[in-house]
Amino acid sequence: MASTKPEPIWSYAFALLCSAQFLGFAQHFTLEPTLPLYVTHLGGSPFVVGVIIACFSIPSMLFRPFIGIWVDRWSEAGVQVLGHLMQASGTLLCFIPITAVMMFANGLRGIGWAGMHAGGYSLLATSAPETRRGEAAGYYRGIQSSATIFFPAVALWIIDAPFGGFQVAFIVAMTLSLLGASLAFALSRQIPHTPRRFPVESSELWWRNIINVFDRSILLAALLLFCLSMSIPSVTSFFVLYAREIGISNFGWYFVVIGVTTLLGRPLLGRVSDKIGCARSLVVAFTLETIGLFLLLLVTNLAGAMLAGLLYYMGSAIGGATLFALAMEKATPERRGRSMASFSLSIPLSVGVGGLLSGLAVDIMGYTGMFLMTAVLCASGFVLTGKYWSQLK
Repeated sequence: MASTKPEPIWSYAFALLCSAQFLGFAQHFTLEPTLPLYVTHLGGSPFVVGVIIACFSIPSMLFRPFIGIWVDRWSEAGVQVLGHLMQASGTLLCFIPITAVMMFANGLRGIGWAGMHAGGYSLLATSAPETRRGEAAGYYRGIQSSATIFFPAVALWIIDAPFGGFQVAFIVAMTLSLLGASLAFALSRQIPHTPRRFPVESSELWWRNIINVFDRSILLAALLLFCLSMSIPSVTSFFVLYAREIGISNFGWYFVVIGVTTLLGRPLLGRVSDKIGCARSLVVAFTLETIGLFLLLLVTNLAGAMLAGLLYYMGSAIGGATLFALAMEKATPERRGRSMASFSLSIPLSVGVGGLLSGLAVDIMGYTGMFLMTAVLCASGFVLTGKYWSQLK
């Protein structure tokens, strides 16, 4: 009788990969509440906050497909190491209290973020068992985002502590990036890269690779992830500013709740997505996110904020695991680095666009108008899911 035991997900290399990604996300979530408060401390408006968020997202988006080609031709783990080091360098520039420097620093961080993601996603797609991709993506994404449990709250505590301040938060973020680089370097010793062979069809191949950096095989998954992620700045960076405006105290607990939700929800809901299918999972995801965003319109205290965040991030958990599994299924094996890099660029694109729109909406309509706008934008995912229902089934 043939064995039905499922292929194992966890290995030493997978643990190193997840740990390095955790540290990379930890530095990011340390800066996520810090930078908006720092920019407004320097005299910037909510729209300026949105511009600085876009300065992180746009370079991450533009460079990611090219970095994906580099992943295929050089080293997945090597690109990940360089990504961590560039994020540390960008954080170092944040010590200069000038808005223009902050924009450049966040752009450098964005390029490093692209390298960390492109290398990590390619390694995930290579190592995940074919029949457990949703679950593997759930563990991977859950561990990444579990940094939300402690690090935003710790950052807020450090900023307000007598011995702390913004500079101390920057030092913590840099340290986390450097630790992530060391683990990624150890991972490179565990999984040596085998360069993939690319057929040379003509002398024009090099410029075709430059022009056709986006892999169309994962276009649908990328568009859906864009819709799913566009509201992220409104429930993180801008919600920190809103909570201060309406006087919600101990707001760090909000990040603890959404971090726990992400950590537990992504692996468990990743299993659900494998069982009920992609299309139904996306309906659940967009429903939960939209309800969470509408609830933010009614928030007046910490309990309401945590409930809205809980619902939103449950939707994000099941939707993210579903779409990562879909992208891994559609990715061309010999171009997996480029495929996964192309797919993952929808996250910085959506966050950049969402950050700009959210900042502009706050300046024009206030925070209530911003939450309403992002809820409507999130609900647009239902249209895309319905249109391509047969393909998603």
